[in-house]
Amino acid sequence: MKAHDGLYIDGAWRPAAGRDTIEVVNPVDEQVIGHVPAGTALDVDTAVRAARAAFPGWAATPPAERAARLAALRDVLAARKDEIAETVTAELGAPLAFSQAVHAGVPVLVAGSYAELAATYAFEEKVGNSTVYQEPVGVVGAITPWNYPLHQIVAKVAPALAAGCTVVLKPAEDTPLTAQLFAEAVAEAGVPAGVFNLVTGLGPVAGQALAEHPDVDLVSFTGSTAVGRRIGATAGAAVKRVALELGGKSANVILPSADLAKAVNVGVANVMSNSGQTCSAWTRMLVPAERYDEAVELAAAVAAKYGDRIGPVVNAKQRDRVRGYIEKGVAEGARLVAGGPESPREQGYFVSPTVFADVTERMTIAQEEIFGPVLSILRYEDEEDALRIANGTVYGLAGAVWAGEESEAVAFARRLDTGQVDINGGRFNPLAPFGGYKQSGVGRELGAHGLSEYLQTKSLQF
Repeated sequence: MKAHDGLYIDGAWRPAAGRDTIEVVNPVDEQVIGHVPAGTALDVDTAVRAARAAFPGWAATPPAERAARLAALRDVLAARKDEIAETVTAELGAPLAFSQAVHAGVPVLVAGSYAELAATYAFEEKVGNSTVYQEPVGVVGAITPWNYPLHQIVAKVAPALAAGCTVVLKPAEDTPLTAQLFAEAVAEAGVPAGVFNLVTGLGPVAGQALAEHPDVDLVSFTGSTAVGRRIGATAGAAVKRVALELGGKSANVILPSADLAKAVNVGVANVMSNSGQTCSAWTRMLVPAERYDEAVELAAAVAAKYGDRIGPVVNAKQRDRVRGYIEKGVAEGARLVAGGPESPREQGYFVSPTVFADVTERMTIAQEEIFGPVLSILRYEDEEDALRIANGTVYGLAGAVWAGEESEAVAFARRLDTGQVDINGGRFNPLAPFGGYKQSGVGRELGAHGLSEYLQTKSLQF
């Protein structure tokens, strides 16, 4: 697609206040594929004012009509699926088949789910002698990451619109072309002017201005825990609502009764998916000591098959960051059984699919989020030891448990300090709440729980 040279504000593409632009680089060949405006605090203010002006009308729009606009948005995204996939592949580097199935396909499901929820959600209920109303929070500042550029946008904007909120979106600077496609889809779907606004720009400039703006009622942010802390502190000073989906270091717990080959195969695939750039990836594989060597051999063999099947990471900084973690793992005594810090290609931001064995729980690679195709395999002695290791990080976003009997896996999963757990390879559910415990975030996305983040409660007594 051709990049827009303006910002989408109040239903139209408008020039930015300044002249600075952001280069969009293809991480496969390192070529510049476009430029977008570097929005300023003034641009953010203009967008927020448009969202504030549009809020009363959109909040008063009947839920059935909001549902109709979301259904139209779903249909536009579905019709433009190929273009979306090609754009994501160009600016993120994901293989085209993965972009088609996941990056373009999942947002259609999520948008459709909110079209249905907007039409059926109980925005009003009777409780004794009270009538309780669920009302929109107001203007939402949405700040989204680059790893799933369209999914993360839809997971915030769709429930906000379903609730009756208006939105200003600040997308990641690495993947702004996908965000521009989304703005086109919003316009094509007939969403009224000012209800959705897009300001491309840098996080410390446009993102910070959006988080700090006094007329933003809720900030929804997905990204690193470090940035999430700063946004939380800013919002707290203004007593402003926040929804934070942050980092993860999820455990893939393989209990002794599990089908080891299946658990290892699926576990490695999970880590390598999207080049490891998934906050919920199962980056710690926990294996019983008596089956440890077998699991390591299997994982190394599976990882070797991904050498030419995954794309690059998003940019040079991220490539160097991931390589640095691999080097630190070696320095701290972990054993490389697949991959390593050396680049597999001369051009592009590629990182070799990497597997570490002999990882101990206090090593850096077992504690910190790497955000690349790197798996750490840890051994445990018994179930209590596995539970202690699995819960032994500051994160609690996701995880997996494998066992011969589903009931055994469920019993263990209920003891994990994490927001969602896949049982024996359970499938993704776009209606299930997604979010974390501990430093993995505040609030939930997807489904009815995601919708409730954008609502506030009022009761009238009779």
